[in-house]
Amino acid sequence: MFNRIFRIMFAVIGAILGISVIKLILSVVAITIDSSIFLITINVLGALIFAVLFYFLSGVIFTKMEDNFKKLEKYLDQMPPMTVAIGISGLIVGLILAFLATRPLTSLTLPIVGNSIFVLLSIIIYVGFGLLGWRIASRYPDKYPQLFQKVKDVKLTKTKSINQSEISKDNLLKVIDTSVLIDGRILDIIKINFLEGKLVIPEFVLEELQHIADSPDDLKRERGRRGLDVVKEIKKDRDINLEISSVDYPDIKEVDSKLLKYAQDTGAKIFTNDYNLNKVADVQGITVLNINDLANALKTKVLPGESMEIEVIKEGKSRNQGVGYLEDGTMVVVEDGKHLIGQHIRTTVTSVLQTSAGKMIFVKAKE
Repeated sequence: MFNRIFRIMFAVIGAILGISVIKLILSVVAITIDSSIFLITINVLGALIFAVLFYFLSGVIFTKMEDNFKKLEKYLDQMPPMTVAIGISGLIVGLILAFLATRPLTSLTLPIVGNSIFVLLSIIIYVGFGLLGWRIASRYPDKYPQLFQKVKDVKLTKTKSINQSEISKDNLLKVIDTSVLIDGRILDIIKINFLEGKLVIPEFVLEELQHIADSPDDLKRERGRRGLDVVKEIKKDRDINLEISSVDYPDIKEVDSKLLKYAQDTGAKIFTNDYNLNKVADVQGITVLNINDLANALKTKVLPGESMEIEVIKEGKSRNQGVGYLEDGTMVVVEDGKHLIGQHIRTTVTSVLQTSAGKMIFVKAKE
């Protein structure tokens, strides 16, 4: 329905433009037409040609606009309400400036074509000023309100980067990496109140998630969507002190490098599961919270000689070995346990082996 209305409106604009073009051509060629019927016919024909042309072009334009509106909806859904409100105020300011700028144009006219050209120019100015107002306000949500405060003298820089002196150090600040949002376990950690302080998700992390969610690869696309869903769940919980930070470093291309720079400037801890980012942060003296390290630290601690009950579920790699698992996923290798598959048995721990893949416990059946 909306598509049809849009195309009809576009066709009307085309018809008006067609009549203006016909008048312009007749004035340039300097042809005098005495017959009013012939003049009306030429104007109608020009209007029809341009109307049909604009009608068919509007289909392509509407499709592109619809795609852009869908992207805009996703973009707005990821933004905090305060940023959206400030962006709307910037849009209103832009429209007011456009009104003041186009007011002299409404009184201008050209011979033959009238003021139709100035009307189209006014529409372009309205759209341009409105988008400019929205962009400036939404990009600087922390600085934009300060423009109306006489007490503070804030100078907006040409980049979106924020110097270290402008950011206060906060040891309770935790900046979240893309890998943690994709992993999803942070929701459970938050719900059991194991985190304190403010959680920060920079906009450049959300942009990386958006790129992953738009990937042609099915697996990457699902991972990106899961990360965005985790962000939505965190934002829904009003008990969580969450901030979507607009701080960016345009001179730095890599997201991991931006995270490290942000942590250095703010004194924040980095919440990540990325092994390489973890190592680089350790070298730079930045505190890292790694969910995988937390999970490994919470696994069952056993010593040789302790007893445990285990279910043997499959055959091991070595001869006559059986394999079972603890509730936390730790592998238990039962010596001479191949014939005990499918049984719950009491065992004694003989040794514990820590590998890069995790912990392995070797046991021997008591019976």
